[in-house]
Amino acid sequence: MRVLAAMSGGVDSAVAAARAVDAGHEVVGVHLALSANPGTLRTGSRGCCSKEDSGDARRAADVLGIPFYVWDFADRFKEDVIDDFVAAYAAGETPNPCLRCNEKIKFSALADRAVALGFDAVVTGHYARLEDGVLRRAVDADKDQSYVLAVLTADQLSRAMFPVGDTPKPRIREEAAERGLAVANKPDSHDICFIPSGDTQAFLGAKIGIRPGAVLDADGTKLADHEGVHGFTIGQRKGLGLPGPAADGKPRYVTGIDPVSGDVHVGSAKDLEVWTVLADRAIWTSGDTPSGPIECVAQVRAHGGTAPAVAEAVDGGLVVRLREPLTGVARGQAVVLYRPDAYGDEVLGSGTISGTEREPHSYASELVSDSAR
Repeated sequence: MRVLAAMSGGVDSAVAAARAVDAGHEVVGVHLALSANPGTLRTGSRGCCSKEDSGDARRAADVLGIPFYVWDFADRFKEDVIDDFVAAYAAGETPNPCLRCNEKIKFSALADRAVALGFDAVVTGHYARLEDGVLRRAVDADKDQSYVLAVLTADQLSRAMFPVGDTPKPRIREEAAERGLAVANKPDSHDICFIPSGDTQAFLGAKIGIRPGAVLDADGTKLADHEGVHGFTIGQRKGLGLPGPAADGKPRYVTGIDPVSGDVHVGSAKDLEVWTVLADRAIWTSGDTPSGPIECVAQVRAHGGTAPAVAEAVDGGLVVRLREPLTGVARGQAVVLYRPDAYGDEVLGSGTISGTEREPHSYASELVSDSAR
C-alpha cells in the first residue's frame, strides 16, 4: 500500500514508520506543524510539535530513506483542539485534548488530505492494535492508547495502521537504537502538548480571565471564593482554596461544577460515586449501533476508572449503567466501552460524558441477550 506516516519526532512514530517500510509499503513521512510558534523548543519531556521535534522527525525519515514533508495544521489545531479545550473548561467540563486531536486532526484532517493525495492509510505510533478492523488495547498496558482512539469511526479505522501496539515500550526503544534512530532515548512527552509550562490553570486563566464564584459544601454553606470554574475538575482534592479539611477531619473533593452560577461544590469521597454515566456523540467502532442493551466494561479516564456495566444507545448518545460505582467522572471526558470477555481489550464504542447519576439503580440483566455478551 501507499501509506502516510505521521512522524511526531518521537521514538514511537519513528519505529512505526520503519515497520511500515519493512512491511513493503510505499511510505512517505509527514510532520504536523501544530504550533503557531514553530521556533519554540521542547523543554525536556514537556511540549511537542517544536522545532526540535520537526528536526528529529526529518532525521528519522532520512535514516529510513523515505520522503519527508512538513504540513501546517496550526490553524486547524487551534480551532478544533485548543479553542475546544478552553471552551470546555469555561463550561465546567474536563476535556481530553489528545482524544480531540486524534478525532479532528490526525484521523480527520490529516487522513482526508492523505486520501485526496492517493494514500491508502495513515500510520501512527499509537499504542493500540487493529485486528481485522477491530480496535484493541495495546500489549503494553501502561502505554495503551485505545481510550483516546475510541472516537474513531469504522471508516477512519479502516484507513489507520498502528504498528507498535503489539510491542512493549522498552523493546521499541531497543529497536530504534538497533535501527540507528537518534530518537531511541528521547523522553516521552507528558502533560498537554500546547501547554509546555505544564501550568494548565495559568494557561486557562490567561484565555478565560477572572470569573469569580464560590466554593460550597454539601449543604450550600460558602467555604471560599474562587476566580473561575476553569480552575477545578471533578474529583480534585488539592488547590481548592480551603483552610482545612471537613469537620470530620476527612478531605474534601470537587463533586460538582456549575459554570452558570460559578458555584463549585465540594463533598466527601463517597459523594463522588456515580452509578450511571450519560454521554452524547456515541461512536460505535464497528459502524453498527447495537439494537439493545449490551454488557461491557466502561472506562472513564485515559488510565484507570473502569467498571462492569450495561450500556444502551439512546437518541444518538449512551446511557451506561454501572454494576460498580466509579468516582471522578467528569463531563467532557469520554466513556469508552470494552467487550467484557476474558481479555477485555476490544473497543466497542465511546461517547462524550454529558452527565452522571449518583443513585444506585436496578435493572434486569436478562434484557441483555446472550449474543450481545
